[in-house]
Amino acid sequence: MQSGITDADGHPVPVTVAAGQPAPFTVAAGEPGPRVSIRLSPPGGELVWSCTSGAARELAAVLLRAAEEAEHAPGSRPVTVEAGELRRGDVRDGDRSMTVESARTDGSTVHVTWKSGAGRSWTQAYAADTAITLKRRLSEGR
Repeated sequence: MQSGITDADGHPVPVTVAAGQPAPFTVAAGEPGPRVSIRLSPPGGELVWSCTSGAARELAAVLLRAAEEAEHAPGSRPVTVEAGELRRGDVRDGDRSMTVESARTDGSTVHVTWKSGAGRSWTQAYAADTAITLKRRLSEGR
């Protein structure tokens, strides 16, 4: 799995996640149930971690929250995209919060529906190549 995880020196670290695998060590009393194991294989040696499925869900939730915070960090630099590249969740740079609800292309025109921080929605039309500066952009597939 290509994880995007790196070691302290920036080298990629292969990650293997397996469900239902036995722990490579004795599980302490009071921790019954299915196990999830994670194997990290950095150049300096292998690390194996095992937990209950409930603990794996908690870890996933914490990682998701951290990813959301990183994506929404106020110190991130604005990015400029063409109107034709706008997608749901993009936030326009400026004094007022404006989030893309939808963007639809009609020939060389893009119809963008914005939603304000106060909950008001409106649609504006742009030429597809109009530069729009965004304060925040969600990652692909979101």
